[in-house]
Amino acid sequence: MADRHAGISAALTAFGGGAELIALSTPNLTVASGRAAARQIAEQPAGQRPTAVFCANDLLALGVLQEMTQRGVRVPQDVAIVGYDDSPVAASVRPRLTSVRQPIEEMGHEMARVLILAVEEAEPVQRRVILATELIKRASSAGRPMP
Repeated sequence: MADRHAGISAALTAFGGGAELIALSTPNLTVASGRAAARQIAEQPAGQRPTAVFCANDLLALGVLQEMTQRGVRVPQDVAIVGYDDSPVAASVRPRLTSVRQPIEEMGHEMARVLILAVEEAEPVQRRVILATELIKRASSAGRPMP
């Protein structure tokens, strides 16, 4: 999760994100944690509230979505919400969550390949493999212009 948070923060900085965009990651990546974070966000004065929230997983994003909706904050008109993992929940809620999809099958192949190499080599070498992700655009971020 630390890598996700660092990547999100770096992307926000690179694309001009600041006070209007926030990256949300909590130690407990649950719907309840997302709701708690959203309460803090929603209590900020309207002009200081972010216009987009990027969550470290879809459960956090679901919690943010639920809390914002309950408080009358419109998604995506007032705040865009993006999750991570593209879990089944992302496509089953309303509005459907925009989410980052990981190549799960490719991840499994790479893990097996690295494990086989580690077993075969006399001197194990640590490897870091970074795979491409895909943004699955859905209604929770529709029509949000870049800052």
